[in-house]
Amino acid sequence: MNQVIETILQHRSIRRFEDQPLTDEQIRTIVECAQAASTSSYVQAYSIIGVKDPEKKRKLAELAGNQSYVEHNGHFFVFCADFHRHELIGELEGKDVLPSLESTEKFMVALIDTALAAQNAAIAAESMGLGICYIGGLRNNLPEVCALLNVPKRVIPLFGLAVGYPAQTPDQKPRLPFEHVYHEDEYDQDRARFIAQLQRYNETVSTYYEQRTNGRRRDTWTGQMADMLSRQVRMYMKEFVEGKGFNLR
Repeated sequence: MNQVIETILQHRSIRRFEDQPLTDEQIRTIVECAQAASTSSYVQAYSIIGVKDPEKKRKLAELAGNQSYVEHNGHFFVFCADFHRHELIGELEGKDVLPSLESTEKFMVALIDTALAAQNAAIAAESMGLGICYIGGLRNNLPEVCALLNVPKRVIPLFGLAVGYPAQTPDQKPRLPFEHVYHEDEYDQDRARFIAQLQRYNETVSTYYEQRTNGRRRDTWTGQMADMLSRQVRMYMKEFVEGKGFNLR
């Protein structure tokens, strides 16, 4: 096993950081690694906003659900799906690009490009001895986030990435079993096997929580997911996305 694989397999979310900012060199390295990620047809449909301003970080923490580690970290990155530059490209080259930019396909390209870039950034940061935590809570209040960061049309902040020197070493949460995630040649639709795998995984997750909390919690994964998915959250998103000029066709 090489060092890259070891770094990936040691991943855990860090929610408490030392009071030590990243250097400009570290920030540049992380962003350049993000840019080295694969991108569909060379489109590069993303931008990254680095937030250093303490007041903006404080406000983002509030908008993300009062998550303190959005404010207190070494550096905070906001990853955005971005077709603003591509609209300008259309004007520059005299081409009607809007029907393409407004398509569901290009919306998917922007989401995938941004996620690939972010994961490269996360692995780069962890390989440097830093910790990371993805922050989807920014999507709780995207209009306010966009106003705070002066984001134009055809740009959507998708999530944040808190990076810094870890002040904790939390346990790793057990992932789904390999055989539940990996299908060969076709999707395995054996319902009985699928449910049995989920039940075994529930036992693993319950044991994890019981050991971590000295018996105070015995959550199952399916119970957590069912509770979460039965609540409707961020239901404004379709209208917001369309208002930004995405996913219209």
